[in-house]
Amino acid sequence: MEFLMITLISLGLAMDAFAVSLAIGTSGQISNRRGKLRLAAHFGIFQSGMTALGWLAGSTVVQYVSQIDHWIAFILLAYVGLNLIRSGLNKDKNAFEQDPSTGKILVMLSFATSIDAFAVGLSIALLNIPILLSIIAIGMVALLLSAIGLFAGCCLEAAFGEKMEIVGGLILLGIGIRVLITHLFP
Repeated sequence: MEFLMITLISLGLAMDAFAVSLAIGTSGQISNRRGKLRLAAHFGIFQSGMTALGWLAGSTVVQYVSQIDHWIAFILLAYVGLNLIRSGLNKDKNAFEQDPSTGKILVMLSFATSIDAFAVGLSIALLNIPILLSIIAIGMVALLLSAIGLFAGCCLEAAFGEKMEIVGGLILLGIGIRVLITHLFP
């Protein structure tokens, strides 16, 4: 029963990372396999790390972070989404100033997709679910789904061209709005 619960939690947490990876894949700005794996690995590491931090922090910190976490995720996802849309509309402009699998963009995206994992870490502590197995499963599922999303996004971009960047940007905006609405109106 615990394994099923951990698997479902892992899949739920990885959905944002998958969608962001799919959108980034449509931008065509990560040209090599190493960059794609680096981005997917960071998504998995951040998911695991934020879960562990949530588990360690306990209820004292979560009540403060939960007041603003949805705004942070919304702002970061909206920023990236708008860049993708602008790039799709302007053929001469890239969505990102640099390869999104490096530097501050990589950290920003990794953080934005893993904020919910902090609260899940607290829930795991309260439910008495094995933390080490949870951390490993959450990280591996996020890594795997992120890699699938990146490769699928690249295929979509190759098949449908730059218009997929607009779709990817709209997906990210939608995720950001969903995060905001679900936290403001539970």
